[in-house]
Amino acid sequence: MRCKGAVTIIMETIHHDQQVMIYGHGSAGLLADTLKDMRAKKVLVVCTDPFQPMFLEHQLELGTEFVLFDNFTPNPLYESVVEGVELLKREHCDCILSIGGGSSIDVAKCINLFAVLDPEINYLKQEWKGVAVPHLCIPTTAGTGSESTRFAVIYFEGEKQSIASADCIPDHVILEPEFLITLPLYQKKATVLDALCQAIESYWSVNSNEKSKEFSREAMKLILKNLRAYLENDKRAAEEICLGANLAGRAINITQTTAAHAMSYKITSMYHMPHGHAVAVCLPQAWAYMLAHLDECIDPRGEAYLGSVLEELAAFLGLETGKAPEAFFAVTAAMGMLPTIYLTADEAGERVMPEEMEKLIHSVNPVRLKNFPIHLTEEAIREIYTKVFTKLPETEIKKFAEQGNAYLKQFEQA
Repeated sequence: MRCKGAVTIIMETIHHDQQVMIYGHGSAGLLADTLKDMRAKKVLVVCTDPFQPMFLEHQLELGTEFVLFDNFTPNPLYESVVEGVELLKREHCDCILSIGGGSSIDVAKCINLFAVLDPEINYLKQEWKGVAVPHLCIPTTAGTGSESTRFAVIYFEGEKQSIASADCIPDHVILEPEFLITLPLYQKKATVLDALCQAIESYWSVNSNEKSKEFSREAMKLILKNLRAYLENDKRAAEEICLGANLAGRAINITQTTAAHAMSYKITSMYHMPHGHAVAVCLPQAWAYMLAHLDECIDPRGEAYLGSVLEELAAFLGLETGKAPEAFFAVTAAMGMLPTIYLTADEAGERVMPEEMEKLIHSVNPVRLKNFPIHLTEEAIREIYTKVFTKLPETEIKKFAEQGNAYLKQFEQA
């Protein structure tokens, strides 16, 4: 680790590859120097509005020639990535710079992976063989941690395609907290909840190890200690949240996510609820179900191990084991994020319609569920979703919000 003014530079090994991470207020000012260190002569910039003006108007100096690629959507399509590959090759770019949220980063990762493969064959049907050029990533939200993970998501013929390769982890990352300050408040809340959920899910994942738990603990501490200040635009808190979200990404890079994430995706697609919010409403109910069904443990390390992990997690959060899910629920209420979903329900507005429930249940990816330490049957998933969609009286929500604020205050002072 070394410092340059208020900026910290860290070199760390992620999945056997060395990643250079630069973070702190003013770190974006090192962009041109970083590209020079990477020997970049012509950069493919993968970015969409509203971040394009930052470099088109020289607010971000690249110091070298660049080509812009922005023809992709928030749920990027395979065809868009193919177009990006063609542009990279046609313009003879020797570096990729991705700026934005998860979609921009995922598109850049896939362009880099696909560019070394046979263009005459569907890229998704080929084995990954490394990447074409160095990749510098500047995330503009604190949520996915995608800048330090081996995962990417694109869509092919309407179906989600999960890409996983250690080769696609960016070589360099710039974490600039200034970008978080200007985010809309709701987006701040949804993305930081995603990061917090990642850290918690990683802790109990069947793939967890001591390193992933270390990342998870540090992420949870940074996020919970700075959450309220971050939502009030405190600059120091934004810096801590930026790092916390990255650490949550590093945790799931080892463990992957579990049931709360698996159950969130269809909620997002059916009801247009942003990803982080959808995960957050699923997590406390999945957590509570797990605590009530430890005897259905599928973690190879056994039921006793799982019980001890959940005790560890609650103790780290300053909670009794059985009260932990409720505390998380209360935090979401304190953030003004309704902890339950009131959507296209029946006339009473208290639950989803039967046909919607069936779609939700059958949408859950069984691969993701394998990372969850408790076996979840179809009926178990139904039970969790039913509780997610149960409407609470406003007086009870207010009570939870008060509890959540009290808990966050206690954590801030710990």
